[in-house]
Amino acid sequence: MVTVLAFVTIAEDAPEALAAYFRVTEPLLQRAGARIVKRFAINEVLLGKTAAGASLRPVSRTVVMVDYPSREAVDMVFGSAEYAAVIPIRDRAFLDYTITIVEDLTTVPTPQQSTS
Repeated sequence: MVTVLAFVTIAEDAPEALAAYFRVTEPLLQRAGARIVKRFAINEVLLGKTAAGASLRPVSRTVVMVDYPSREAVDMVFGSAEYAAVIPIRDRAFLDYTITIVEDLTTVPTPQQSTS
């Protein structure tokens, strides 16, 4: 399994772009066997970067966790012609949009565990 975290801020003034984006991406996620696991709102930045001119406002406002069955499934979604075609709409729907692949370190043996 591959976990993707999306750090995004929705453009509140472009609901039609967001709806159009989801009309394309929801079927892509289904075909890839991906599932949205959880959504988080970023409420406060304690340390680190914030949006320009905003006191402790995070750069991204939302984190979405999505599980994919494999890296190939991730590549199928983001490398597809359908996704490429929706990028201009995505850029209107979101003020920022960062996709990351993360690894669950609780399943990776620590050096102490691997030498036992």
